[in-house]
Amino acid sequence: MKRKTVAVVDYGSGNLRSVSQAVMHVADAVGFDVVVTASPQAVLEADRVVLPGQGHMGDCMRELDASGLKAAVLHAAAHKPLFGVCVGMQMLFDRSEEGPTDGLGLMPGEVVRFRLVGMTQPDGSRYKVPQMGWNQVFHQLAAAVHPVWAGIPDGAWFYFVHSYFARPSNPAHCVGEADYGGRFAAAIARDNIFATQFHPEKSADQGLALYRNFLTWNP
Repeated sequence: MKRKTVAVVDYGSGNLRSVSQAVMHVADAVGFDVVVTASPQAVLEADRVVLPGQGHMGDCMRELDASGLKAAVLHAAAHKPLFGVCVGMQMLFDRSEEGPTDGLGLMPGEVVRFRLVGMTQPDGSRYKVPQMGWNQVFHQLAAAVHPVWAGIPDGAWFYFVHSYFARPSNPAHCVGEADYGGRFAAAIARDNIFATQFHPEKSADQGLALYRNFLTWNP
């Protein structure tokens, strides 16, 4: 029987290696081969797609377009399970204040910068931007807990590095929230798309469980 494939999109993003290594760690056990690829055809042929992203969203969007991969990613988002990571999540939205930059328009909403100047955390220290470190993520119950959260406790800790966060137009698209000077969307989902602001590949066992759940998810 031909094994299924998951394509990790290589358009030059800085977190490509860490994302691909984490996906490889769980893929074999659930019957997937991982293809790290800069080929639009390979993305089109894959059964599932992971879109990494790190750094400036404008740079990521330009590189995705220049690489010739943008159309393949849009096709994947319409036809198969797709997982966006960090800036790979932000790119799914209509636009970002960073730049400003237009996104892929797959999720209604915008990406905005943390505005935390002068605000203090519960321990009295000032909030820093970017948020860098571990934070809890709480499931949002639009209808029921999303299948990609299966077996992952509500309030589990994940690793974040970001100065901007997504603000979905439709609250039902937010399936996980964290708090950093206020609640924000830490995970979003619609139809066959799931994405996280945090880095599952830097989040130990819970992050690996999330990638494993994505590979076995049947939207």
